[in-house]
Parts: sequence; C-alpha cells; structure tokens
Amino acid sequence: MMKEKIIKLFLRLTIGVGFLSAVADRFGLWDKEFSAWGNWGAFLAYTKTLNPWFPESLIPAIAIIATIAEIVFAICLIIGFKTRLFAQLSGLLLLIFALSMTFSLGVKSPLDYSVFTASAAAFALSLMKTRFLEIK
Repeated sequence: MMKEKIIKLFLRLTIGVGFLSAVADRFGLWDKEFSAWGNWGAFLAYTKTLNPWFPESLIPAIAIIATIAEIVFAICLIIGFKTRLFAQLSGLLLLIFALSMTFSLGVKSPLDYSVFTASAAAFALSLMKTRFLEIK
C-alpha cells in the first residue's frame, strides 16, 4: 500500500512538473542551451507545425488554451486536487499532443520525447485509488 502511495505521488509530481517545465520553456525561463523553444514566438511556430490543418488565425488560441491547460493540470496534480479527473485530462492532452506530433512529424518524435509514455502514465495515475497527500 505504501509503495502505491509513493508511486502515485511520484507520478503526480513528475507529470505536473513536466507540464510546468514546458510552460517555462515557452516563456523563455530556461537557459537557451536547455530550451526547446525559448520564447513564445518559437512555440507558436511549433504549434503551427503540429496543427497544419488549423487556420493560421487559430494558432495563438490553440497555444494559449494548451498553455493554460498545462498550468491548471500541473497545479492540480502537484497539490493533489481532483487527481483522477486531472490525470485523465492530462492523459488526453498528452495523447492529442503525441498524435499531432505523429501526424505532422512522424512517429519517431513522440517516441523519442516519450509523449505516449507520459500519456499512459497519466492514464495509469487516474486509475490508482490510493489517496496520498490529496485534496478531496
């Protein structure tokens, strides 16, 4: 039972911190040598690359919605608020991201960046029933 609690906490923290790290990157908060995007403009260009089927005018809205979702999901997972719900939503968001990467860039990118794995981890987290440092 204690092992499951620790694993659940580990999943909550790593998924949440992973989201916050990506958000920090798109706002230029990571050093350039460690950044994938480094700024909002580069993130918008990447969003367009992953979503070529959307009109250019919708790309900023998609980027903003994804960023807000990542921030909200991260905070809720880290503090343990409605873990099941936010783990499911995180799994879905990551799966959409992985599929967008697959259709736009090929399957190697989401596999190299473990996006499918992160999605599966979020869905697995949503199935864990043990409560540990969570807000009901």
